[in-house]
Amino acid sequence: MTSAEFVSPAQFKEESQIEGITEPSVLRYFETLNAGEFEATAALFGVDGVMRPPFESDIVGTDAIAAYLKQEGQNIKAYPHTGIVETLDNATIQIQVTGKAQTSWCSVNVLWLFILNQQQQISYTRIKLLASPKELLSLRRED
Repeated sequence: MTSAEFVSPAQFKEESQIEGITEPSVLRYFETLNAGEFEATAALFGVDGVMRPPFESDIVGTDAIAAYLKQEGQNIKAYPHTGIVETLDNATIQIQVTGKAQTSWCSVNVLWLFILNQQQQISYTRIKLLASPKELLSLRRED
């Protein structure tokens, strides 16, 4: 199977279980995102938190993040699988989570990178698609 094929959600773990991750704000991120509770997802970010979706510029602030998710996240489900936690020098935590994102028409491997501040709020997250350029081009919808 290529990284961009359709995959049944039944093939994924429950989103509340991510191997190697126990950080509540990261677990809650996926839980609220998949439930379409975008205000709750955005509330996990610090006031000046940043989300960097694929192919987009940084989205800064909880209001902007909630608005973006309401517009772009309606038909996307995230299926995190495993994660790695690393404590950084300034008492922040970096968490990398790999898994899949599912839309109504495809599935693609994804890496989520989270930086948590000292209050365990998300200060930064980057969502990176792990597909080749050829696979990504094959995902384009014909309008």
